[in-house]
Amino acid sequence: MMTEEYDDKDGRRVWLSRSEVEQLLGVADDPLRKVAFRLGAEVGLRSHEVVEVRPEHVVDGGEAGQMLVVPEGKGEKYREAPIPDSLADTVDAAASFGGVDDDEVLVDRSTRSVRNWVEGAREELASATGEDRWEHLTFHDLRRTWAGQLANADVDETVALRWGGWNDLDTFLNHYRGEATEKAQARERGKVEWL
Repeated sequence: MMTEEYDDKDGRRVWLSRSEVEQLLGVADDPLRKVAFRLGAEVGLRSHEVVEVRPEHVVDGGEAGQMLVVPEGKGEKYREAPIPDSLADTVDAAASFGGVDDDEVLVDRSTRSVRNWVEGAREELASATGEDRWEHLTFHDLRRTWAGQLANADVDETVALRWGGWNDLDTFLNHYRGEATEKAQARERGKVEWL
């Protein structure tokens, strides 16, 4: 886990490793919470976008694979982001077997509820692991984690901007990329023979 102080407010930005995302998913005590966490950490959705997801938003992106349509993201901007096949299957199963119609929201909760779920999970993880950095985790850090993982995988930055709906490269680089994640540090350290 990597954290960084905000420049203009109290608290810390958080980037989770993939194993820490799995820890977070492990404490999600119901399938709906797990889906909400995955939509943040694996699709890069904001909390207000999560509560608007409908099964009909999962579409075939052709060669790009399955995509999740975000019809009205921040600033009412339309975008499409890749969705893992397993998560798309979960959304489809909710529509097929869970009684959710294609045009009904999947996570039928308030944005505040979704944020509270993360706060509850972070407290549980901080207590269980003894790792105080969990206490800084917010729902938005799941989006930050997703963006950092795109950067660590060397996804073209213009593609990442499109998927995440950012207006400019500076916003992505300064607030989301997390260039000094543990994985990036390990990769770079491996380049120095004596370290």
